[in-house]
Amino acid sequence: MKRRDFLKVSAAGAAATAAVASPAIAQSSPEIKWRMTSSFPKSLDTIYGGGEQVAKYVAEMTDNKFQIQVFAAGEIVPGLQALDATSSGTVEMCHTVSYYYVGKDPTWAIYASVPFGLNARQQNSWWYQGGGMELGNEFFKKSNVIGFPCGNTGTQMGGWFRKEIKTVADLSGLKMRIGGIAGQVLQKVGVVPQQLAGGDIYPALEKGTIDAAEWVGPYDDEKLGFAKVAKYYYYPGFWEGGPTVHAFTNLDKWNSLPKNYQAILTNAMANANSWMAARYDMQNPGALKRLVAGGTQLRPFTNEVLEACLKATNELWGEISAKNADFKKSIDAMQAYRSDEYLWWQVAEYTYDSFMIRSRTRG
Repeated sequence: MKRRDFLKVSAAGAAATAAVASPAIAQSSPEIKWRMTSSFPKSLDTIYGGGEQVAKYVAEMTDNKFQIQVFAAGEIVPGLQALDATSSGTVEMCHTVSYYYVGKDPTWAIYASVPFGLNARQQNSWWYQGGGMELGNEFFKKSNVIGFPCGNTGTQMGGWFRKEIKTVADLSGLKMRIGGIAGQVLQKVGVVPQQLAGGDIYPALEKGTIDAAEWVGPYDDEKLGFAKVAKYYYYPGFWEGGPTVHAFTNLDKWNSLPKNYQAILTNAMANANSWMAARYDMQNPGALKRLVAGGTQLRPFTNEVLEACLKATNELWGEISAKNADFKKSIDAMQAYRSDEYLWWQVAEYTYDSFMIRSRTRG
């Protein structure tokens, strides 16, 4: 074949290849714009920031062809209506915590955090490797959504109290801002749970309308100013050992995405999941130092209080499981996984961390 003829054939072949390839690429990378409603205000930059991280990653990985606009709580719907807006298709997705929706079904709480549940690493392990994803999305499907871990605060604090809590008797009649499943547990030991939005907590504590309140941890709590109106800061928040923040996507909208966009979005949410946990781990030590330096009295819950609350928790699980098959299926699976995880945890993780903590305190 002559060189000139060869070049003609090669050029024709390249043109034909481009003609075939270009439409395929275009079809797999359409321009899509979604809205994500958050349950959090912009002022809580880390927990709200998880949603912003998702939008950033997705845009960068698709050359801005897939764009997600994030809206703070109240901009489209109130924070506690984020799931409803996603389920109905008002928005394509939301960034929220599933235990906000225990009024619909207590099973929602299990996939975020329940009293004496899993810590942050165990939550991820159960979800990604231990069957939690399959169980969770089987349940979420009933609300026309699919869920993905999209953040974790780590173990939270036990909250701010206007008086010391030394015994279970000290909890009797205590009005505390705490809702959902945790509120039901504490109600069994004498607490009067109050459901208040984040912005309403400070004035309620200041006026004495409530005696105690829990939120997240040192970094966020410092921002909200609780140290100014309550002296005692308790730990741990045994009702939130490792709460997962979820991104929920409308199931129909999810199924309509090209497979490569589904993969990109999945990875963006997983990245935001680790980003949030790492950022809280970085921010909390400094905030705790500042709070204590400012006069906050750091206190651990006594074993008496923890044991009483654990007993109340197990009683509540039995009561709910007796009338809710979805809850029983999920709580039994989570507790079985927790048992094996702590069998391992006590061997290496706990032993190592305990030694290092003692070593630090010895200087």
